Amino acid sequence: MQDCLFCKIVAGEIPSTKVYEDDSVLAFRDIDPQAPEHILVIPKAHIQSAACVTAENSAVVAHIFEVISELSCKLGFAEEGFRVVSNVGARAGQTVPHLHFHVLAGRDMTWPPG
Repeated sequence: MQDCLFCKIVAGEIPSTKVYEDDSVLAFRDIDPQAPEHILVIPKAHIQSAACVTAENSAVVAHIFEVISELSCKLGFAEEGFRVVSNVGARAGQTVPHLHFHVLAGRDMTWPPG
């Protein structure tokens, strides 16, 4: 998609701090981290949001979760725990209309904090 920020990152038009890349998935550090570890994991193919996952494109979503598991071990936060979040639509906080998963770790995320 021409005006999509994440498609531009995939194309190399906008720099990112990559932590993982293969033929179908890219993972990079969030520029406004909400936790000590905050990684975005995206499909390289443009999918608007989780509401647009279909039988034809769901394999990449399964692969994304394999990548998240691999990264959590590689980066050392699998044992302590982490959160995976995907916002769907503006009212839910999705600011980039390209399917992405926030992987957050390195701090207590229980509610209430404490």
